[in-house]
Amino acid sequence: MTSQNKLKAQRIYLLLGALFITSLVVSNLIFQKFFYWYPFNLKVFGFSLFEISVGILPYPITFLITDLISEIYGKKRANDVVIAGVFASFFSLLIILVADFAPAISNSPIKDETFHNVFGASSIAVFASMTAYLFAQFIDIQIYHFWKRVTKGKHLWLRNNFSTWFSQFIDTFSVLFLLCSFGIIDWGSFKGLLISGFLFKVLVALFDTPLLYLGVSIFRKTYNLKVNEELDIL
Repeated sequence: MTSQNKLKAQRIYLLLGALFITSLVVSNLIFQKFFYWYPFNLKVFGFSLFEISVGILPYPITFLITDLISEIYGKKRANDVVIAGVFASFFSLLIILVADFAPAISNSPIKDETFHNVFGASSIAVFASMTAYLFAQFIDIQIYHFWKRVTKGKHLWLRNNFSTWFSQFIDTFSVLFLLCSFGIIDWGSFKGLLISGFLFKVLVALFDTPLLYLGVSIFRKTYNLKVNEELDIL
């Protein structure tokens, strides 16, 4: 690979990492708003099936990006992005804690109470989310590369979906369990949010499979990569 192509590959990797980190940080800041992701409220066994937090919306993007990085740049580069995302989340938490501690002036458009209600729970949310997410993402990467070895780089749809489904269930279950344990979310909503959140992620994983194929195809054509071949950007 020429130095120019290597530089281009490095820049794309940085852009993918930026998208990953942004999606991860934002999801922890907006999680307190809930909505129905289907036109009507369907109840199963007494709980709403399609009720989810808006914080879940950016999450599938992060798994798509790590799968793409895993496929093109390799396991280590995918792990590096996850670690950077976790660091960014904790750093954003520190900024929020300082901002929440600073008293608002009398003519501030946003008062202390409003700011605290919106961002005050972020510390617990970030802790719960990062604990669950870090575990889930590393599992996703491990499973992805397990299937990549088994299939010798073929059947991209299989490793994309199987790794995401399993890791997303772990992430959804873990973060809801921790949020309920800390009293952020009522235990009565646990089953509904678990099923709805996991179902949403499964469907998104199915829909983003063509996007992964497209991204991998573009990379392989641009850099003349063979099946199961990865880019070395060092």
